[in-house]
Amino acid sequence: MVRLELDQVVMRRMKEDDIEVVKALIKEGCEGTENRLILHILTRPLCLFILAVFSSILRCLVHSFILALAIPVFLLIIYLKITMPRSTGVLGSSRPYWDYVGSSYRGTQDETLHNPYSRISGKSPVTKKPRRRIGLKDKDKDMSTEKVTPEREQVAGQVWVADCEGEIVGCIFRESENRAKIRRICRLVTTCWYRREGLGRLLVQSLELKERDTGAQRVYAHVPYPSKVAEAFFRKLGYVQLGERPDEEDDDENKLEAPERGFLGHPLTKVFYKDL
Repeated sequence: MVRLELDQVVMRRMKEDDIEVVKALIKEGCEGTENRLILHILTRPLCLFILAVFSSILRCLVHSFILALAIPVFLLIIYLKITMPRSTGVLGSSRPYWDYVGSSYRGTQDETLHNPYSRISGKSPVTKKPRRRIGLKDKDKDMSTEKVTPEREQVAGQVWVADCEGEIVGCIFRESENRAKIRRICRLVTTCWYRREGLGRLLVQSLELKERDTGAQRVYAHVPYPSKVAEAFFRKLGYVQLGERPDEEDDDENKLEAPERGFLGHPLTKVFYKDL
């Protein structure tokens, strides 16, 4: 396990040069999430009933029990793979869309989040120039740069990366401000080498401090339905799952926030929120 010095982590806005690295980090963090969501849907009682009905019908046509059982399941998996949002994972939100990642680097390039650990240790975080990846040609870099429009940038929101001595070790996405004093965390990813080191907690809490200073009163986060680790993580940070409190019926903001739903209306995410 590689030990991470949290007081040396700089949380800054994502720049154009970071786009491909952040995309690779997201892909690593989403690995396996889609398959777990598909398994979750396939094991719902209503879905099992529908598969059983189709298998019974096919049994009369193909005269093979194995084929009659496998064909409906196979076709449903293909359907879910095609229709399930590519961005579902990490925190489950379908916003910002995958190809909008590159639209979020604009803004104040030197803007950073406050790191409370640097104050405790008395050290100042240092940001080194990122190392150039071997084999990366200038023409490849130009091709990876996406065309940014104000509309796409508005949908994408903000991306903050955790920079430790020039290496991006994590990132957090904050959706655009669609509702006054309401913010939503769309994605949270840390590299596999630095998990369970407090990096995710540092990213979330630092972003909360910034949003509180800008007047935000509540933060929402969507967690993939089968993810027990992500659910426990946000509970430790003081988040409450939507629907747990009896006084939520009179809360108009909670009525506007709903979990993502997939095949047959089965929920794909759990919604958590925290009042700042």
